[in-house]
Amino acid sequence: MDKSQIASIIRQDHELPPCIEDWGWKYHHLGIPTDKKMPNEKYLPQFKFYVSGFDSNPFGIEWMRFEKDSPIHPLIQSIPHLAFVVDDLDFELTNRDLKILTQANAPSEGLRVAMIDFNGVPIELMEFEL
Repeated sequence: MDKSQIASIIRQDHELPPCIEDWGWKYHHLGIPTDKKMPNEKYLPQFKFYVSGFDSNPFGIEWMRFEKDSPIHPLIQSIPHLAFVVDDLDFELTNRDLKILTQANAPSEGLRVAMIDFNGVPIELMEFEL
């Protein structure tokens, strides 16, 4: 499915998004930028930001608080993002005609991620090594 086909999708209220229904992506979390210190924050020094909430939230909500000099893309620092688990990150990035914000990288052992921009909304794609 190319970009023009993605943009022309019209679906009914009861239908799941094509990324879930057709492509097999699985919802993982919603990342919400904040400037407030949150309980039980974990600091990620390589990205200069704090994360919290994911491990204790039944809906996969994660709070992100960025330092002023964080290297993370400004769109990710200002707009909430959805994250999906994919089976093959390289396939998704090369075959879906997606606008890549952050190239595939390994922020931790056993995990590869990339960020895309869809109509001004950041979307995180995650591939876990199992």
